Amino acid sequence: MTALSVLVNSVVMIGMFWVVPTGLALVDGPRPPGWDPLRRAWPLLAVPGALALWLPRSGTATALAGAYALATLALALQAPARLMLTRSLRPSEIAVLSALVAPSVAGLALVAERASYPLFGFDLDILALTVPHFHFAGFAAALVAGLVSRTSDGPAARLAALSVPAGTLLVLLGYFVDDWAELAGAVVLTTGMAAVSVLTLRERRELAGDRLTRGLLAVSALVLVATMLLALSWALGEATGLPHLSLTWTAATHGLGNALGFAVCALLARRRLATDPTSPALLPRTELPA
Repeated sequence: MTALSVLVNSVVMIGMFWVVPTGLALVDGPRPPGWDPLRRAWPLLAVPGALALWLPRSGTATALAGAYALATLALALQAPARLMLTRSLRPSEIAVLSALVAPSVAGLALVAERASYPLFGFDLDILALTVPHFHFAGFAAALVAGLVSRTSDGPAARLAALSVPAGTLLVLLGYFVDDWAELAGAVVLTTGMAAVSVLTLRERRELAGDRLTRGLLAVSALVLVATMLLALSWALGEATGLPHLSLTWTAATHGLGNALGFAVCALLARRRLATDPTSPALLPRTELPA
């Protein structure tokens, strides 16, 4: 197992065990039947997926990945169920719905990668990187974009809520087309992330009532700008041939920073906002996972 594999697997486990259930606990509005049991059981449902990451590619690893993929599919089915309850396609709601679907893409990629099957012609390294991408850019970033956009009705909020999921989808479609299409997706995604950063800094000023929460919001906003510039640089280099970091170094810098510096810090901050009775935050006060 390479150093990159160890890094990617460790990051994916954070996404599986903590990011997904913590993010789900921050979603307000009507909850379809099965939402709370699924959220509470998620760390247990993530165990087969985590085991599959560390086992050699084999039938056993594929079966374990398949069990996790079924859990991600159950989460994806919460999206149409929620839509039937909310009957809303507001930008913030679109971001939340896309977040619910994103882990299923990661689950499918994990099954294919563990089975040594080049799904849609993608090599195994790309499939392996798709797993963290759709836990963090697909799920966490879209969810945070939806949450921050609920505190504002301005253009930046709508831009963030729509362009983060759209950019993630365009990057995925770019894999099927060419490097220029992938670059276009990276531009859209970076634009949306920049809007998230601006809104997060506004939240830091207007909503955060303590130093730690303000610090977490600041770190998540500033790290987000740096990591997305790295991703944009890589996509530009792939399309034009300009010098850029290798895929390994991009995963180690952009990927790790996006996961820990942005997603984890952003969700920790919003968890604090949601449970602080003195905070003026507009986020829901929901039961949070232990």
